[in-house]
Amino acid sequence: MPDNSNLAKKLFGFVNIYKPVGMTSHDVVAKVRKITGIKQVGHTGTLDPFAEGVLPVCIGKATRLIEFLADDKEYLATVQFGVATDTYDKDGSIIFSSDKKVTEDDVKEALKSFEGEISQMPPIYSAIKVNGKKLYEYARSGKEVEIQPRRVVIENIELKSFDKELQQAQILIKCSKGTYIRSIANDLGENIGCGAYLIRLVRTQAGKFRVENSVKLEDVQIPKDLINPIDMMDYEKIRVSGEDLEYIRNGRALKNKNIEHGSIILLVYNDNEICAVGVADENVIKLKKVFL
Repeated sequence: MPDNSNLAKKLFGFVNIYKPVGMTSHDVVAKVRKITGIKQVGHTGTLDPFAEGVLPVCIGKATRLIEFLADDKEYLATVQFGVATDTYDKDGSIIFSSDKKVTEDDVKEALKSFEGEISQMPPIYSAIKVNGKKLYEYARSGKEVEIQPRRVVIENIELKSFDKELQQAQILIKCSKGTYIRSIANDLGENIGCGAYLIRLVRTQAGKFRVENSVKLEDVQIPKDLINPIDMMDYEKIRVSGEDLEYIRNGRALKNKNIEHGSIILLVYNDNEICAVGVADENVIKLKKVFL
């Protein structure tokens, strides 16, 4: 791999990549590292290999901004009724089947129970750790483990289409970070009494990154497709120069310019370049991350 150390210092931003089916999120990161020739690359949230869609990737020091990005998600899920699998998706083994014919009204009525804050049981085939081991490791070894339910928020869930003959539904789900769409598919089947599993999953949005603005992995061009972090972060911005810029370079707090206590602030200079992220204290802005 060529030495791109100078390029690495200049690259600072996000790429809205459309992850294809069959690749892990880590595979995508590895590919971007190869494209750019730099190691400092990371993604903002894992997509299962069978899933596709929006996978924001951070390049250079922008990896340090991941914690400040909005983490709500939106998915278009295709659910197959009449069968349940142990993984809650098409890659699993069938554990239940039913001859019950589901109607569009059945689906619409059942979806109502998923609105708002709900308690959700993660799939046993997931990467959540219990006692230092991932759940799928317990599942593959045949060992039982107690799984704790999670509280997640379903901001919106609606039926987009229903195929009566195929017994398939397309469902749009806007939700909080950590929501398992596979679990929603499985629970939906249980609620209706017919079994169900996920046969396709497309992430259509992650924070402000939307699928219509994504770039296929094979088409990615750096720095052409690099997105300025300022455009994807909804925080108050303060322009700095002169003495304030020197304070930031030296890691010193700035005077608070009437910003509400506890607020996160983006400190910018030149042509909308982030030089730091700060948090407003009583009389000062304390620096959390510095990029100069």
